[in-house]
Amino acid sequence: MEYSNVFFIFVIFSFFIVGVICTETFSAEGFEVDPLIEQVTDGHEGAEPQLLTAEHHFSLFKKRFKKSYGSQEEHDYRFKIFQVNLRRAARHQKLDPSATHGVTQFSDLTPGEFRKAYLGLRRLRLPKDATEAPILPTDNLPQDFDWREKGAVTPVKNQGSCGSCWSFSTTGALEGANFLATGKLVSLSEQQLVDCDHECDPEEAGSCDSGCNGGLMNSAFEYTLKAGGLMREEDYPYTGTDRGTCKFDNTKVAAKVANFSVVSLDEDQIAANLFKNGPLAVAINAVFMQTYIGGVSCPYICSKRLDHGVLLVGYGSAGYAPVRMKDKPYWIIKNSWGENWGENGFYRICRGRNICGVDSMVSTVAAVNTNSE
Repeated sequence: MEYSNVFFIFVIFSFFIVGVICTETFSAEGFEVDPLIEQVTDGHEGAEPQLLTAEHHFSLFKKRFKKSYGSQEEHDYRFKIFQVNLRRAARHQKLDPSATHGVTQFSDLTPGEFRKAYLGLRRLRLPKDATEAPILPTDNLPQDFDWREKGAVTPVKNQGSCGSCWSFSTTGALEGANFLATGKLVSLSEQQLVDCDHECDPEEAGSCDSGCNGGLMNSAFEYTLKAGGLMREEDYPYTGTDRGTCKFDNTKVAAKVANFSVVSLDEDQIAANLFKNGPLAVAINAVFMQTYIGGVSCPYICSKRLDHGVLLVGYGSAGYAPVRMKDKPYWIIKNSWGENWGENGFYRICRGRNICGVDSMVSTVAAVNTNSE
């Protein structure tokens, strides 16, 4: 009798999951659809926002994010995209009910435009010869940990409309490592990486760090090791373009890489490396991040195709998920889209199931103690 009850509950829950999944199709030219989301969401009736409601939201959106368009034609086109993204946010809300989804500064962009301008992870895998981090003990790890509270994390930065996320992930990890090595928190230059780093993977043709066209954090660590370090942000400020020449000055190096390695998929090992070595450079699938407002993101389904570089700065044990009626452990991620995005520039995503591939490409870096030089 107990088995039949369990089976009945499972069937009911399965129908609930299917009921919240919905279509993610786009009609305007240039729209692209995440294949996995399209595969499982096709056919849902979904809620169509009323025209007046959409116009009202668009008016508020333009005012809040100071949006203006060069022509009425462009305005109308962006409004059409905005309406699609309103429906998309509503669908993401149903797929990810423990977070809040809605209008963000990206709501007038197609997924293709968003990916080109704000993502930028160059490759989908780590180099074959990547050094693996040693296995660390996981006993006695704190239940909650946050490097922001320890002074190892610089303020949230903004990559602008440049696919340079990989450089911000790289500098964030080295900023934390440099803090642990020297006791000083120094903001490092992403622009140096954008302008000067063209490190390539010899095993993958055409796979090089390429400024606003993407890169990989481990390649950036390799460049930094070879170049002798990174300059301060104030000495080599960020411009958000990759059309400049390399202006690296090795007499102004502020942080140096001692070594770097990749961390295993085991979440306890990721937590142990985070606790011992400082913030970690990680890759993630950002499909739900375009509409993310806040909360712990724990979507029922999310592609593990990695397309965005971010910084893992901490973890928590109790992010309440109302739809699941229980607390969910989560990772704390620093993003590079400014403080007006997400939770003051940060993103919480649940731990435990490699959600959106967050455990798939994790790197740790150690810095040289330059105090003794």
